[in-house]
Amino acid sequence: MNRDDKKASDSSGAIGVWPRRDFLKGVGLAAGAAATTSASAATASQPAEQSSVTPTQREITLTINKQKVTQPIDNRTTLVDLLREHLAMTGTKKGCDHGTCGACTVHVNGQRVLSCLTLAATIDGADVTTIEGLAQGDELHPMQEAFLRCDGYQCGYCTPGQIMSGVACIEEGHASGSAEETREWMSGNLCRCSAYPNILAAVRQTSGAEPAGDPAEQTS
Repeated sequence: MNRDDKKASDSSGAIGVWPRRDFLKGVGLAAGAAATTSASAATASQPAEQSSVTPTQREITLTINKQKVTQPIDNRTTLVDLLREHLAMTGTKKGCDHGTCGACTVHVNGQRVLSCLTLAATIDGADVTTIEGLAQGDELHPMQEAFLRCDGYQCGYCTPGQIMSGVACIEEGHASGSAEETREWMSGNLCRCSAYPNILAAVRQTSGAEPAGDPAEQTS
């Protein structure tokens, strides 16, 4: 084929070869059309209006520290996460998240529970007391005063859970007998700083099993 024949074939389109620029332009247009079609299909497959509450969510109402609170939550939300992440009540500490350290202890309907193992959805309507609910304004709870007097804390991270367990231990009747009994019923709360003797003294002094005072002065 001579040059004139090639030009004629190119102009007729029968044997013509696309110039590089036209080829790339064609590919780009095709890709854009495909993307537009996919997006339209995805949009069409979505419901016209999405509800703000999914099947995995519910609304619960709790009385927390004598205040009624209504909160939408995911069914998987634990009580400690509800308190800390949803309600900004960070006094309750999140330690092991496996129910072994006791840092997250709160009271539910008067009973001490590990809030990291308690699904908030399972206690709808319950009465919850946290460390923030013990003091009456500026007046500390006797257990809080005892922890200060006995120096029952060091880093302080376990202290809220220790205090909540200590209050429950007294109400359960396990803090007025032997020190061994009190120690056993407080054993679910761990203290990495090892302030156990002072914690034990604070609990027993609050219960009246031991005279109030600084344990360091009493043993010196």
